[in-house]
Amino acid sequence: MTARANHPQGLNSLGFDAAPEDTRVVVAMSGGVDSSVTAALLKEEGYDVVGITLQLYDHGEAIRAKGACCAGADIHDARVVAGRLGIRHFVLDYESRFQQQVMDDFADSYLRGETPIPCVRCNQTVKFTDLLATARDLGAQCLATGHYVRRDVKDGRATLLRGIDDTKDQSYFLFATTPDQLDYLRFPLGGMDKDETREHARRFGLSIAEKPDSQDICFVPNGRYGDVVRRLRPGAVEKGEIIYHDGTVLGQHDGVIDYTIGQRKGLGIGGIKDRDETEGPLYVIGINPEKHQVVVGERAMLACHSILINEVNWLGGDAAPDESGDESGDAADDAHLNTPKEGRRVLARLRNTAPAMPARITGWPDAAGGVAEITLDEPQFGIAAGQAAALYDADDPDLLLGGGWIVAAPTGVAS
Repeated sequence: MTARANHPQGLNSLGFDAAPEDTRVVVAMSGGVDSSVTAALLKEEGYDVVGITLQLYDHGEAIRAKGACCAGADIHDARVVAGRLGIRHFVLDYESRFQQQVMDDFADSYLRGETPIPCVRCNQTVKFTDLLATARDLGAQCLATGHYVRRDVKDGRATLLRGIDDTKDQSYFLFATTPDQLDYLRFPLGGMDKDETREHARRFGLSIAEKPDSQDICFVPNGRYGDVVRRLRPGAVEKGEIIYHDGTVLGQHDGVIDYTIGQRKGLGIGGIKDRDETEGPLYVIGINPEKHQVVVGERAMLACHSILINEVNWLGGDAAPDESGDESGDAADDAHLNTPKEGRRVLARLRNTAPAMPARITGWPDAAGGVAEITLDEPQFGIAAGQAAALYDADDPDLLLGGGWIVAAPTGVAS
C-alpha cells in the first residue's frame, strides 16, 4: 500500500501488533471508487475485511439523485465490489438516524438563515459515532474509510493531517473527529492522489474504476436545497422582501432558504435608482429569518474580521487555548478571565474550497464544546453562520487542530 504512516517495527500497516489475517477491519463502503479501493487494498494485504454500506434514505429518492453518494445504485455497486473482492458485506438501515441527526438539522439550519454542511454532521454523528460503534460490535480492530486525509501517531497520540493531494484533501470535513474516534479510524488513501486511486481500481478490475466523483449532497438531488427543505418542513417556508441595506425594498422572494450569505447570482432583483453602478454587483449580505428578509449590498459589506464558533473540538496535543493553567480561586467559574489574551496562532479554513488563512483563536469556557473567537489577519468575504471553521497549526499547516461551527460572522452591517 502506498504512503502509509510509519509504524514501529513489528506492527502491521494499520498499527496493530498482529498479523493482517488476525486483524479485522470494517470498511465504510459507499459504492464509490475511494471506499472500494480502500477495501481492495486492505484485502490485498491480507486483512480480515468486512464491508458495510449505509442505507441513509428512501431508495425511491436515491435512484433519482444521480451524482450523489449513498444512493440506491451506489449500494448495488458496493455489493458488486464486495463480491469481486470476496469479502463479507452488510447493508445497514440507518434511515431514521440519518433523518434525525443530519436531514432535520439541515432543514432547520436553512430556516434559521444559515448555510449548513450536512456532510460534516454525517461524519460527526452517523458515520463516526453509530457506524464506529457497529464496527466495534463486529469485533473489528478499526474502521477504515476512503477519506483523503492522513493519520499519524506521535508519542502514542494519533494526529490528523491533510491529504497529500491538495485537490482532494478532506480534512475540513473531519474537524469534529474526536481523539477517541481518531484512535479507532484509519485512512489508507491519505497518501495518494485520485489518479493513483483509479489506477488501483483498474488493477483490481473493479467495475466502478471510472465512476465519477460525487458532486451533490446525497439527499439533495441536482443541488436543489430549497426543494428538500420544503419537503421536510412543509408550511414552514414563508415569502418575504429583498431589501437594500438602507431598507429600500427591491423585490420579493419565496423563502430565505433559497439564499445564502455572499450569493450574487439569481437574486431576482433589478437595479436601484441613483445607485453608483461602479460599486459593482449586489450580494446577499444578511438574512433575517424572523422578518423573512434578505438583505443585499456591495461586496465590501461582506468583509468579516472575526467569527465565533461553537461545539469546539480540539485535536491538538497541547492544551486548548483557554487553559491558562490558573487553578486558583474561582477559575472554573471565570474561564474567560483566565484565557490568555494573546490566544494562539492558527490557520483557519472557513470553506472547503478556500485556503487556510492566518488567524488567532482565543479560548472558550469549555475546551470541549464551548465557544471560541477567531480573529482573522485579513478580512474574509461571504462567511455564513452554519458553515464550519477547520483550524490548522500555524507552524505545521498540514496538522489539523480541530475546529467548530460558525455561529456568528459579523460584518458591521445590520441585517
